[in-house]
Amino acid sequence: MRLRGLYAIVDTRSLAAKAIDPIAFAREVLAARPAALQLRAKDERDDAIVRLARLLVTLCREAHVPFVLNDRIDLARVVECEIVHLGQHDAPELARGVPVGVSTHTPEQLRRALALRPAYVAFGPVFATSSKENPDPVVGLEGLAAARAIVRASEVPETPLVAIGGISRENAEKIAEFADAGASIGALVTTDVAARARALHAALGGES
Repeated sequence: MRLRGLYAIVDTRSLAAKAIDPIAFAREVLAARPAALQLRAKDERDDAIVRLARLLVTLCREAHVPFVLNDRIDLARVVECEIVHLGQHDAPELARGVPVGVSTHTPEQLRRALALRPAYVAFGPVFATSSKENPDPVVGLEGLAAARAIVRASEVPETPLVAIGGISRENAEKIAEFADAGASIGALVTTDVAARARALHAALGGES
């Protein structure tokens, strides 16, 4: 797949903390035509995830933006998502034909993920992040540059590299030097979501 620009994340925990409706939030983000939109619903019941995911699938298809479901391989076919995003504690090889994106935090993890020929690989955290309770060590721009080199030297050099962790409008252009896309949660939770999403998407190299 081709990913370029903003990889937007609808994180129900972050949105609930500020009493923001996830569907209204997603509509504003999708106005920027981001590279992808992911649903991250760590605290929700299965029925709530399915209901929300189906609504987001419809919105994403209308906007021609790939929809990604975080973690839930078991619900992927139910909601007809394009991709499932998995972490290091998940088992990407068990996705049973569903395209996956894989989070990685070290060069070794990145190489193992690339061997699975995923839809994309995520690497980080590039900067400090508050979206995870126990984040992995920060890799910095140097680590991201090294990850780019690993992808290019692999058997699947066209695999998109998504930077994760602490990405903001202020550092987005630096991210775009090494990654195809940048994932964002907190930077989008603002009073003018659509404008922030457009600014981030452009700074990360995305097309309007």
